[in-house]
Amino acid sequence: MLFDTGQDRASVTDPGYFPGAITGVLYGRLARFEISPQQTLSAGLDRLGYAAGDVRIAVLSHLHQDHIGGLAELSHADIMVSQAEWDTLSSPLPEMRGLMRRHIDLPGLRWQRIEPEPTGDPDLAPFQACHDLFGDGSLVLLPTPGHTPGSMSLLVRRPGRPPLMMVGDLTYDAHLLQIGHVPGVGSRHRLREATAMINTMRQRDPGLVILPAHDPEAASRLAQATGQAPTLATA
Repeated sequence: MLFDTGQDRASVTDPGYFPGAITGVLYGRLARFEISPQQTLSAGLDRLGYAAGDVRIAVLSHLHQDHIGGLAELSHADIMVSQAEWDTLSSPLPEMRGLMRRHIDLPGLRWQRIEPEPTGDPDLAPFQACHDLFGDGSLVLLPTPGHTPGSMSLLVRRPGRPPLMMVGDLTYDAHLLQIGHVPGVGSRHRLREATAMINTMRQRDPGLVILPAHDPEAASRLAQATGQAPTLATA
């Protein structure tokens, strides 16, 4: 199972990857990256001893271009996204909000648009709804809207080990999340709500490991929690 798919290298090698006209000016200012051949999804999986064909499920925290870049390599996998997030593709001016449908809704992809369902699991409080991926509580998707309307986080529960919380872009820094600071991108009201809910879980379980997608320390934090050597992220 894969959580998010990194950024497409074509976003730095293909001049036509991003929109043109006025929208293109916005992307030209904000979408400046360096992505080497060693930082693609396939290369990252290879370093871990896997191939793209080994992925059976790919969950997208949200649909911004720096999280959907590996979709073209995953036609054999089930691609999961929240229904609320998918609906934003049909909202006015999606490209102005970082959503490029021509790089998302690709031919041959097997999309599963999920709706959180009520849960009575006390360990998930204050969350009252979730999506249990395998029905055993090991991988649980939680709605954490704010950065985008349908953003999701993934709780990984492992017997005898600290639980992991992959929060996507709810925050860009685990320490800032801990002190309740929210980033400036998205609905600040909903970001505060989701941040408070994650922090409530954190207070109940101080061992919860928070892994934001763009936190420079996330790789080493994950390595420490899993007892493995750090690897370079693709996002």
